[in-house]
Amino acid sequence: MTDGAIAPPQSRTAYVADRIRRDVASGELRPGELIKQTVLAKRYGVSPTPVREALRLLEADGVVTYSPHRGASVLEMTPDTAQDLYRLRAASEAVAAGMAAERMTPSGLALVRDKHALLDEAVRAGADPAELSVLNKDFHFAVYQQSSPIVLQYVEALWVRFIPSSTIWTPAHARELQDDHDGILDALVRGDAEEAARLTSAHILHAAEIRDREPGLRPAGDVEREQFPAGR
Repeated sequence: MTDGAIAPPQSRTAYVADRIRRDVASGELRPGELIKQTVLAKRYGVSPTPVREALRLLEADGVVTYSPHRGASVLEMTPDTAQDLYRLRAASEAVAAGMAAERMTPSGLALVRDKHALLDEAVRAGADPAELSVLNKDFHFAVYQQSSPIVLQYVEALWVRFIPSSTIWTPAHARELQDDHDGILDALVRGDAEEAARLTSAHILHAAEIRDREPGLRPAGDVEREQFPAGR
């Protein structure tokens, strides 16, 4: 949804599902944490019924998991799952960037430029990694908003699957990641859909490679896998 757009009315279930996704993405709800339906109902100002229905939807989307004896909890990200999601992101976001290049409007390009400039300024100023992570998402979705609503919805579903306990937007990597963005923006300005898609895919895989080689950035479970490696 573009800046300033008015969202259509939501059902209580859709509203709760959206709030849970946001709380998962922000880290308010953590991997493995038991989700107490009564607590969420009070937090969101609804009855327990839409919370229960929203959790069923999110279970189907892979955001939460449900056990008859334990209840619902945020799905924990394994290293293999993280790599699978990065590969899916690389493919789908390449499509989104290519379509964005083909369908870009002057106002859309102005929005993308603005988000890129805000992130670039923050990188140069040595901003906090958490702030950089938010600005990074703003840039990506400013691009993907120019593609297609159905593509944007699919990409959003992949992003929410990442439960970020850490960010790769650290001082060691922020500049190289923003350099990737420079190339993507240049391709969008030129309207080169093929190059925008290629560079976006490479950027996502670059992020995956950074996360995989940095122990502190890996999803929970990676240390255990290294101590007890699977047989080949």
